[in-house]
Amino acid sequence: MQSVKVVVTGPFNAGKTTFIKSVSEITVLSTERQVSDVSGEGGGETTVAMDFGRITISDDVVLYLFGTPGQERFSFMWETLSEGMLGFVLLVDAKSQDSIRDAASMIEFFTNMSDVPFVVAANKVDANDSQTLSAVRSSLSLADDVPLLACNAKEKDSVKSVLLGLLYRILDSMR
Repeated sequence: MQSVKVVVTGPFNAGKTTFIKSVSEITVLSTERQVSDVSGEGGGETTVAMDFGRITISDDVVLYLFGTPGQERFSFMWETLSEGMLGFVLLVDAKSQDSIRDAASMIEFFTNMSDVPFVVAANKVDANDSQTLSAVRSSLSLADDVPLLACNAKEKDSVKSVLLGLLYRILDSMR
């Protein structure tokens, strides 16, 4: 059996924990904690160390999903969790300019740390919303060869599509 380590990263409140919980076949190990006054919007939860889930793709392939915290102050965890990854998903809240801005610096961080395939998943946007997807691609200065996939982190099939998109890129890079 081939195990594939995938990191799911992205800015605060992009939907990383939800993304992993939507698809994991095991109970997700999560280190979420209550936070107060999230950008003036009251309380909420945030990941402070990592999320961990697993999905079996086939009889031969299992993906191990490691979700990172979204705040830069936890960047030491980004580095730790990315060791040995074969690829990463950068999840961004397509409706939030703050999320898009923070995602740009996260792409730089992760691509400088490791030369592995990645995809960008635009959460909270419909696949038919080409205007929003184009704006996200432009704001992130994504190269044409980097897939930008519409995603709904609450929907298992949507999350699976993103993970399969990444897995195909990983397989292509191994040829």
